[in-house]
Amino acid sequence: MTRVFILEDNKEISSLLSSFLERQGYQVRTALDGMEARDGLKDKNYDIVLMDLMLPFISGETLIKELREYSDVPVIVLSAKSIMDTRLEVLRAGADDYILKPFDLNEVLARIEVVLRRSGKDKGQEKGEELSYLGLRLFPEEHKAEFEGKPISFTKKELLILQLFFENPSKTFTKANIYEAVWGEDYCYDDNTVNVHMSNLRNKLKKETSQEIIETVWGIGYRLKSAGK
Repeated sequence: MTRVFILEDNKEISSLLSSFLERQGYQVRTALDGMEARDGLKDKNYDIVLMDLMLPFISGETLIKELREYSDVPVIVLSAKSIMDTRLEVLRAGADDYILKPFDLNEVLARIEVVLRRSGKDKGQEKGEELSYLGLRLFPEEHKAEFEGKPISFTKKELLILQLFFENPSKTFTKANIYEAVWGEDYCYDDNTVNVHMSNLRNKLKKETSQEIIETVWGIGYRLKSAGK
């Protein structure tokens, strides 16, 4: 189980994040001030850190600099500080990502998934492990897929989208979730990239498997179709 350490002095935000991530299957630990955070970070018993900058006693900026002296654990900053110089300074100090408050919980989840995947700490998928759903088999490390023994040709992005869905079979993904997880960049809401890729992918899946493996959740996004439907 992936372990998340949340360093946030606002009890309401901390509780909201903790409850949400625990529902997603993460193991969560929290700290409400910089001193408690410093002690917790030294335990090294975590896979990713979510950190506010404006913590009592010891700032987030200081904690990141200290942390980078002995650990490469991924850090995502959650802060209301929108000044570009601050964001750049924190990223250069060792943070892996920066999310402005107020934030969307699903965006935080997508950013966590991206950072974990980049760092190699994603425990949802062992290296070389096969993924399968409704007869469609993915081999992520080999960048291959097949249906009932027949190879299917997908683009690299299509395979990454399928892997995202297969690793989270009960989750509904917004277009922003998909874009940020697969492309690793902030989503622009007038960008048609996800629509085009999802349309091509679903048409290809329908043609090759005669099944609707990914379905639309109107007004929200996409999810894997339940096996019984």
